[in-house]
Amino acid sequence: MKILIAKTAGFCMGVRRAVEMVLDAPGHHATPIFTYGPLIHNPQVLDLLAEKGIRALRDIPEKGAGTVLIRAHGVPPDARGRLEAAGFTVIDATCPRVIKVQRIIARHAGDGNAVIIIGDRDHPEVIGLLGYARDRGHVAGDMAALCALPAFHRAIIVAQTTQNTGFYEQVRQWAAAHHPEYRVFDTICDSTEKRQAEVQRLAGQVDALVVVGGKNSGNTQRLAEIGAAAGKPVFHVETEKELDDPAVSKTLAAARCVGITAGASTPNWIIRRVFRQVETAPPDIRGWGARRALFNLQRTLLLTNIYVALGAGSLCYACAMLQGIPRPGPYMLIAILYVMSMHILNHLTGREEDRYNDPDRCRFYEAYKLPLACMAVLSGAAGLLMAFAAGRLPFLILLAMSLMGLSYNMRIIPGFLAGGKVRRIRDLPGAKTVLIAMAWGVVTAVYPPLSTWGRLEPTGLLVFAAATGLVFARTAFFDTLDMQGDRIVGKGTIPLLLGEAATLRLLQRILLFITGALIIAPLAGLLPFLSLPLAACPAGLFIVLRAHENRRMPPGIRLEFLVESHFVLAGLLALLWRMTG
Repeated sequence: MKILIAKTAGFCMGVRRAVEMVLDAPGHHATPIFTYGPLIHNPQVLDLLAEKGIRALRDIPEKGAGTVLIRAHGVPPDARGRLEAAGFTVIDATCPRVIKVQRIIARHAGDGNAVIIIGDRDHPEVIGLLGYARDRGHVAGDMAALCALPAFHRAIIVAQTTQNTGFYEQVRQWAAAHHPEYRVFDTICDSTEKRQAEVQRLAGQVDALVVVGGKNSGNTQRLAEIGAAAGKPVFHVETEKELDDPAVSKTLAAARCVGITAGASTPNWIIRRVFRQVETAPPDIRGWGARRALFNLQRTLLLTNIYVALGAGSLCYACAMLQGIPRPGPYMLIAILYVMSMHILNHLTGREEDRYNDPDRCRFYEAYKLPLACMAVLSGAAGLLMAFAAGRLPFLILLAMSLMGLSYNMRIIPGFLAGGKVRRIRDLPGAKTVLIAMAWGVVTAVYPPLSTWGRLEPTGLLVFAAATGLVFARTAFFDTLDMQGDRIVGKGTIPLLLGEAATLRLLQRILLFITGALIIAPLAGLLPFLSLPLAACPAGLFIVLRAHENRRMPPGIRLEFLVESHFVLAGLLALLWRMTG
């Protein structure tokens, strides 16, 4: 089965801004924190905010305290005034596109124009817009309601920002034919237009369409309507659990290509859960076969971190070959054991973010936490014993790295000293990506020469830089996929600091630099000619990042396995080089 994810699926700019403002509010504004009405139309996000103590304020009390964030849909101006009069600190999280419509309405209503709003009368955005029209506002949800309105001497027509573009075009034609004196404004958000246009194209390419989002979300409902109008089976779901319905499963199982799109208020972690559910459909529905068996093997290797550890061992072998280490086998094994131990332990102690970023892994670790913990302890102990047998310096290096890895998720700074903000290593912005890259670089490129010769040659520094840069790109790329979940749990990753687009550009430049360095270094006599074929690893990872950026490669088991395979490829290339002399 082929799965296509719409490029426009997920949070629009206004929703992302509102959610980030609310998540950032605790610690920066007076508590308790409220939103005036539901922040967005997504029950999972609202449940998440409730878990964090941020609740929706339904009615405005006479007196209050704390901070209230105005929802993304906006509110009537008198509501904001009453909130401030009650004693709340008010933060406006209204979508900038909605604010633009509010200003258009306020200006022209003030000039005496009637205001016709094309939208759903009960929608929060429309209720807020009517407040700016004062007593001159009229709402039309369909052509019959529009035609029933009296003729106005002067009037403007605006649309709810998430209105159906096809319907609004009919309104425009009606106005031109019957009331050319009316001014019609283009107020449908460009994100909505692109989303609806894309779902039309997507419906023509797939056998079934899954639309993800709140059942009370107007823009999500319209996506489902557009897909259904194309004659394709459409399933509007809020979570992946709804795909377990036998009728849905049967339809999806028969489809050779499934499309997934999502409303503007649907978070990425929900979309990823739905994608994983479709991707990992039960074998009694999808059937066994060579491809199915391969997929299950990939999933198991990734969930257990065996494949990640194998990649570390392979990278260690390639680094050892570049530096002329005579017997790299023990160092490969130590790298495998160390990475497996650290990755398992950190997933066991950091399942909070996996709840959003990778629910499949979260469930796996919940189900098998005891055997996984034993696996992590035994592999870590075995690595330390091997290092101890190699000598004092190798043992001390690995011990220090192990202690650093173990302390990543632990609270090591008392709250009264840290002010409640930085109490763990993971609380430091970008710490995860940098530390993982450095740890891999040390255990794969620095540890072997120090253990063998007791020193690090200039060649080793180049190899360390290349290995660290490659792992940095890998880890930061995975962080871009986990941005929303990381923000929720308060993890300050590099993509959250720089932004997704800037991070991807940085990683691509790093990979191009490493590729160029591996090609030029042997020509300059700095590295053996093995580095020429090894340049395929950063070059291949660069291609994967570009493909994902262009939405040709959706996140999932196959993408993760492909990224990790570049490290296994490094070991295979080095082994082939050695075998051929």
